[in-house]
Amino acid sequence: MKAIISHDIDHITVSEHLMKDTIVPKFMMRMHIELALGKISLREYILRWADFFKNKWQNIDELITFNNINRVPSSFFIAVNKGVGLNYSQKNALQWVLQMKLRNCEIGIHGIDFDSLETISKEYQQFEALSNSKKFGIRMHYVRNNEHTLQNLAKAGYLYDSTEHAFKNPYKIGNMWEFPFQIMDGWVIENGKSWQSVNLEKAKNNTLRLIEKAEKENLKYLGIDFHDRYFSHSFKTWLNWYIWLMDYLKQNKIECINFNTAIEELNNKK
Repeated sequence: MKAIISHDIDHITVSEHLMKDTIVPKFMMRMHIELALGKISLREYILRWADFFKNKWQNIDELITFNNINRVPSSFFIAVNKGVGLNYSQKNALQWVLQMKLRNCEIGIHGIDFDSLETISKEYQQFEALSNSKKFGIRMHYVRNNEHTLQNLAKAGYLYDSTEHAFKNPYKIGNMWEFPFQIMDGWVIENGKSWQSVNLEKAKNNTLRLIEKAEKENLKYLGIDFHDRYFSHSFKTWLNWYIWLMDYLKQNKIECINFNTAIEELNNKK
């Protein structure tokens, strides 16, 4: 089994949300609940306020640096449209796309439109123009989809998708590879709540059970989704969980690759 680590970019700045959605008040409520319940330390609480006043709600550069040092291919999904709780501009998205391309990151789209082939195709064309790329993949924001979404993504021309959450091996829909994923940071650490509800040890145990299940299902690829927002000492459990997980994969000889490498392997087996 190999691992494919990917990162969804949901936020870039604090100001992109002000007077536009409810993300900021929800964030404030969340961190106060976590502090009151003892899930975060006073230092984390103070650092979150520092991030707020620095207008910095992304840790893309820090995450790429860590991944590169640890030989983990950096695969990011970045949006070109606004969606639920996602409000950054194409201008801000382009700045990061250019930096990620300079650092040899794999870049796909964090999709918003999932209802119709027309809107899905339009979003594909927007990202194609913005990124100056011809072949790329997608993961839907909040992994939203309906019974036609995956087929329409294939028709729109996507090389791959990783929206489905399931213990399945990759499979083809038309010319598109579908890469189901199994582990997401929030599902492990929030554990059904809207805030951090478990400590690091519990998060590790939750993760090990998922990896064991993937091994029992004989999965060729383990899909892991970690949001760059949480690669920070202001989210210490999330940061330590990701660092631990990358070390666990290394110690257990589970190689990390990106989607494009996996597609080459799958195509060569046919």
